[in-house]
Amino acid sequence: MVHDVRTEVSKVVVGQDPVLACLLAALLVRGHVLLEGVPGVAKTLLVKTLAATLDLEVNRIQFTPDLLPSDVTGQLVLEGGTEFAFRKGPIFTNLLLADEINRTPPKAQAALLEAMEERQVSVGGATRPLPEPFVVVATQNPVEYEGTYPLPEAQLDRFLFKVVVPYPTGDAEVTILRNHNAGMDVHDPTSAGVRQVASVADIEQGRQAVGRVRVDDVVITYLVQLARATREAPSVALGVSPRGAAALLHATKAWAWLSGRDFVTPDDVKAVAKPAMRHRLMIRPEAALEGLTADRVIDGLLATVPSPR
Repeated sequence: MVHDVRTEVSKVVVGQDPVLACLLAALLVRGHVLLEGVPGVAKTLLVKTLAATLDLEVNRIQFTPDLLPSDVTGQLVLEGGTEFAFRKGPIFTNLLLADEINRTPPKAQAALLEAMEERQVSVGGATRPLPEPFVVVATQNPVEYEGTYPLPEAQLDRFLFKVVVPYPTGDAEVTILRNHNAGMDVHDPTSAGVRQVASVADIEQGRQAVGRVRVDDVVITYLVQLARATREAPSVALGVSPRGAAALLHATKAWAWLSGRDFVTPDDVKAVAKPAMRHRLMIRPEAALEGLTADRVIDGLLATVPSPR
């Protein structure tokens, strides 16, 4: 399944294999992903192309300053003049693309909180379960751009990964322009021959296989030491919580399985440490003014916390 999905996605999106690996890992452990990058680096295109390879219902919400929570979750509407009925919002889907999530105010952003954590929506005093699988992939532009609303810590913690989408390499960009020159329609991945190659059953089999991946106690101890080290770092005001440490554990199991192994190694931990932890660190203002970033803190911890052999 994984090889076929990667092959199909590469027909449209070039040079973003690490980002695709994070999306697949999240799908396998029921996690959500936040993609951050400047406009034009194929964040939305990557998600749309991945969706085209999967037998899943997909909805997209374009987050805007005037978006209301009911535009996400749905609302009660009067039918027949006497009774209220619930009209489902676009969140009732398998794969939700929350495009430019930081373009909408916190009230609309918060409409996703319950859904991402408990996979349900509460409207009008009733709780309604979401379909299974349910995965949110959100995109955002860097917060220093005008007209954005930074996500609060409580919502950031709902994401398994925060993946920074870089510019493609020179060779990859040449291939991208060749594809455009050949007439590729970036709004329709199927026009490039992208096929559906994975079913819900395939995803469930992958999830069960990831659940069987072995994690030795020495690796679990290493994970805990990394998480605790973020809380003790003098430049960090808020470190990785136990929930964040558990998310890191699940991420390493998915990464190991995607790498063709049924056991986790310390290298798996190091491979996912940044996307799994960068959004869970709050850097102290005085350290941030000096240019310190979450990635630099994580690099330092990976260099100093002893890794099991």
